[in-house]
Order: sequence, then C-alpha cells, then structure tokens
Amino acid sequence: MTPRVEESLPDQFDLKTGTLIIGAGACGMVAALSAAEAGQDVLVIEADPVPSGSTALSAGLIPAAGTKVQKAAGISDDAGRFANDIQAKAGNENEQVLVDLLANNAAEVIDWLGDRHALPFSLVTDFDYPGHSRRRMHGLPTRSGEELINALRSACEREELDIICNLRAATIYKDQDRIRGIAVTGPDSRIEKISCDRLILACNGFGGNRALVAEHMPQIERALWFGHSGNRGEAVVWGQTLGAQLQNLGAYQGHGNVAHPHGILITWAVITEGGVQVNRDGHRFWNEAQGYSEAARAVLMQPGGAAFAIFDERIAAIARQFEDFKRAEASGAIHTGNTIGALANSLGLPPETLERTLQEIPDEGSDQFGRRFTPPSLSPPYKGVRVTGALFHTQGGLRVDSSARVLKQDGTAFTNLFAGGGAAAGISGTGDSGYLSGNGLLSAVVLGRIAGRNH
Repeated sequence: MTPRVEESLPDQFDLKTGTLIIGAGACGMVAALSAAEAGQDVLVIEADPVPSGSTALSAGLIPAAGTKVQKAAGISDDAGRFANDIQAKAGNENEQVLVDLLANNAAEVIDWLGDRHALPFSLVTDFDYPGHSRRRMHGLPTRSGEELINALRSACEREELDIICNLRAATIYKDQDRIRGIAVTGPDSRIEKISCDRLILACNGFGGNRALVAEHMPQIERALWFGHSGNRGEAVVWGQTLGAQLQNLGAYQGHGNVAHPHGILITWAVITEGGVQVNRDGHRFWNEAQGYSEAARAVLMQPGGAAFAIFDERIAAIARQFEDFKRAEASGAIHTGNTIGALANSLGLPPETLERTLQEIPDEGSDQFGRRFTPPSLSPPYKGVRVTGALFHTQGGLRVDSSARVLKQDGTAFTNLFAGGGAAAGISGTGDSGYLSGNGLLSAVVLGRIAGRNH
C-alpha cells in the first residue's frame, strides 16, 4: 500500500477527533498521555495487533541529565553536558537547536513518567555507555523495551485513552497547509476516514523499506534488519509529497553485537567492560570502544559478515541485568570455556590465534587500535558468542521546530502537523558513527511529550 496525500477531501468522515496519533510505540503513547493531560481529545491508531514498535526490540534505555533518579544516586549532571556529549559523538553535525531541545527536556519527561505515571526508572550504574560522560541511562527493572512499551500501554489504559490496533494509515487529507484527516485500512481491507484537528506522526522510520534503505544508506543494505517490520517509511513518503523538509536520511543506528543465528541482542556492556571482538580467524579488527552503531559495518566487513564477542564470567554477571542476555544464555548462544583453547574450540576458532590475540591485550594502557584498557583483565571462565551486524532503526526524517511541528521547504511550519520518534529527524549526524546510545528513545519520548502538549 503506497502512502498518499489527497487535497480533495472526502464528502464525509467516519469519525472525528481532536488529536490523532499514528503509531502506538513509545513516541505515540507518550504523546497521547501528554495530550490527554493537556485536556485534548485523543485517538491513537496502530497498525499492529498490539502496541510495540521498535522500542519493544530495544533495551528500553533513555538518556537524561539532571533527573530525580540521577540526583538520588549522587550523580551530578546537566543538560549542557549532555548536549555536548551528543554533539561530540556526532562531530557537531546536528542542529544545535534540536540537540538543546532534547537535552533540556529529557529530565522533565523521565520525572513526569515516574511521578505521574508510576514508571519505576532506575539508572544503569555498573558500566558506561560509549560517549556518555555521566551515567544517565534510565531503564525499567528488566532493562527491556518490551517492559517499557507495556508500562506505557498500562498508563494509557489507566487514563482511558483510545488506542485502536490493526489499522494502518494510508492517506493524509490536506487543505493548503492544514491537515484535515486520514484514511486507514483495517484487516478486512475496509477503509475508514478519520478527521482531526491535528495530526502527530509517531510511525517510526524506514528501516523496513529495503528500497529506501538502498537509496539512502547502501553501506548497511545487506545488514540483518533488526527493527520493527512496520517501519516502512510512510512519514518520509508523506513528507516528500507534502513538501516538508527531510533531514539526514543517511543517518541510522546499527548494532554489531547481535547473536547469530539466534537473532538476540547482546548488550554492549560485554565490550565496554573489557571484552573484545574477533573475526573467524581469531584476530581483532578494530577499536571496539568507538560504539555499537559503528560496529555493524565493522563486523559485516569481516569474513562471512560475522564476528565473535569474547568476554568472561565477571562481565557476564553484569550483562545478566538485561533480559535479552539471559535469553541468549538460555538459547545456547553464549559459549563457555575454562581455558581460551576450550572456548576457541567451542566457537570454531583457531585456538593458538585466539590465545595470542587475547595475550596482546594490555593489562592497562592503549592497544594497536587506540583502545584503552584498564584492569581487571579477562580471566577464566571465558565466554563467547557469534554475532553479526544489524540495522536497528533509521535516524533521518522530517525536520521539526521547537514545538515538534513539521517544517515546510520554506522554513515555516505546518499549522497542525507534528512528528516525533523515528518519523522526525534525530540527532545522530549524517551516518552511523554519530549515534549516541539512547538517541532513538530520547527523540521518541521528548518529541512525543512536546508534540502532545502543544496545540
């Protein structure tokens, strides 16, 4: 089904609402909660049978600076430092106004979700994410995006908000620069038309649209698609037709640590705490400290498009706070060896080469790739997992203003069209190396909050 824009309005609409939201992922449900709090009449439509989106496939971690949770943990942080970290990771390729908007509003959103909607956020405090100068990653107890989605859905249910599933938006109706409504298609192919006072696009990115991926990010085209199958790029197609500004369509979040062939995300903590990646010949091939997004391309360039993450039991104990890691262990993806040779044999790697590779890692100091190591060094029992590179979600999209309104080509804003999450341009620069951990969810919840309360 090709997304369309119609300037000829239907004779009548089947339903009318105030704020209409396309997409019931993290962005859409935060927008709904925010809009309802502002006294708006809200309707959310979702293409899936239940709300999920890309968030449900992630670790559900949201970076924010200056939250109540951070202060309680004795961590001194502020939005200015956070903004600097974002720009440093992206090589200053982001619009400063958007970076500041997200950094300045992140703490309020986390505190609001915790205080008003009882989401039990806590900090990840036992390892650091690349590029973050403070520990500011907020997550729910199981550190899973599925738990975050379920918590937001429960909050919407408590507020008695209407989320109608199994409806995919197909057509936007517009009158000059004002959106008048949409047409949706249900599982029985019946078309319904819904009018609205304003429309919020929270329908994520275009990673599931192979043609758009090939056009805008060919370097990651052959990567495993690890995002949500519904990310077909409707927002981008509608935006092009509407004459909206599109920004950084080559930006994306990759991940080079997805267990293969199991298809389970292995937390990057196994690397940041002292683990390394080797190829099937037993050699390291890059500076893993650069980040997990860049790792996707680095891994895919190796023989067979695969690598092996090597760590130890100490690191595994840290990783077990993530539900995905425990699932990977239960599925047999994680191999164990009391010696390096035993681990190598279990993984199908050359034992002598792997032994030499790990012996070359300095106990303290920088290696030949420029990565700095600190104690403790890896020790038995050793752990390993075969991984591949994956595309998680796109980071380019519709350019928005400080109210999350979509901007037209002339720089003015559409009167009543808003965007957030994967539908909006994010803050990851122009490629993959600008992605700072949590950027996707940061954009989702902050722009959702802003779009919801502005009308």
